[in-house]
Amino acid sequence: MATHVMTETSKLASHRELQQKLIDCSLTCEDCETACLNEDNITLMARCIELTRDCADICLQAARLLQRQSEIAEDYMLVCEKMCRMCAEECHKHNQEHCKHCASVCEACADACHTMM
Repeated sequence: MATHVMTETSKLASHRELQQKLIDCSLTCEDCETACLNEDNITLMARCIELTRDCADICLQAARLLQRQSEIAEDYMLVCEKMCRMCAEECHKHNQEHCKHCASVCEACADACHTMM
């Protein structure tokens, strides 16, 4: 019984860490999207804007699902990992500091999602 309680406690702590990474990723993507909208040539940033917006929404929803211990949370992490990797790949194509930072945060979040599964 004590082992089960320890396992649940460590699982919840792990979920808290992942939730924080998801929230950080969501906010970083929002920052990147906003900065992209202020670039001189928004057309060149269109794909980045689309992906950062989607990534922000997906990461935030993933954090919510973990918080409520949804039975689909782990399955949803697959979608979240994929979205974070797509966003990071696009952000790597741009030289802006906000894109570089976003790519780094998205990669870390994707790795954390993968580790959970």
